[in-house]
Amino acid sequence: MASLAIQTHGLTKVFGKQAVVGGIDLAVPSGTVFGFLGPNGSGKTTTIRMLLGLAAASSGEINLLDGVMPRDARAVLPRVGALVEGPAIYPFLSGRANLQRFDAADRHTSPSTRNARVDAALERVGLGHAATKRAHAYSLGMKQRLGIANALLAPRELLILDEPTNGLDPQGTREVRNLIKSLSDDGTTIFVSSHLLAEVEQMCSMVAVMSAGRLVAQGTLDELRSEGIARVRVTTPDHVEARRVLAGLGLDTETHGRDDVVTAELSVPGLLPETVNAALVRADVRVRGFETSGASLEDRFVALTGEGFDVAG
Repeated sequence: MASLAIQTHGLTKVFGKQAVVGGIDLAVPSGTVFGFLGPNGSGKTTTIRMLLGLAAASSGEINLLDGVMPRDARAVLPRVGALVEGPAIYPFLSGRANLQRFDAADRHTSPSTRNARVDAALERVGLGHAATKRAHAYSLGMKQRLGIANALLAPRELLILDEPTNGLDPQGTREVRNLIKSLSDDGTTIFVSSHLLAEVEQMCSMVAVMSAGRLVAQGTLDELRSEGIARVRVTTPDHVEARRVLAGLGLDTETHGRDDVVTAELSVPGLLPETVNAALVRADVRVRGFETSGASLEDRFVALTGEGFDVAG
């Protein structure tokens, strides 16, 4: 079994009488790009703050890189890079000066290699050309990349990124995605929090889904897809009769702007697409097209959370 970079048992955070995070068991394998997905307000950032020792858990256990948090924070956190709730920067300092100051505050780093490491981090996130520009003149996307550069000032075994593509234009989003892939290829475990379904699909191999403070799903993308409900799409001029046949099989039908296309979820246990097609043919429905598809991740996540997701950046 693969080692775990992050593991929690019964992790809970209560504010007053409200459980913001309710007893979650996370398991993040080392070397993966792991997506922590959920609508805004679902408890993702609070969970991350507890993982990093920035907020005290009400109950539960946290293991980070084989250390117990917060007990082993001094030994563990130098091996972890993080961007939480957007970058905190000095607006009237340049990008390079910001990173130099952040690095100087880290007692584990060497002053003799500071300038080289700062410049390397800026280049890696695509800000080398803007290193001397004052940070208040940076776009939101540039500020986000500066925060990621701060997390990369020293070699990291684990990188925790809270909404890393927030505010980025398509080019900036692509750059961050490629950066995450290159870091993963180097062996770094990446834990990415996001409410953007499309980004998680493109970056991550495994995901956990939060909803209202609870962990409602966890596994590979393929596993989550396989748990969804397949759909059929029928193209026919006999759409009224087709709907009657599908209703007789216990299926709810939909139309999407074309009268000759009828779709339905295969929500009846054991009902196969070929059975649906045979029933249409027996009823003399002229089937001009018949397609089946697995459940989309969007459908699966809406089913799990009861809420919609942003599906594009």
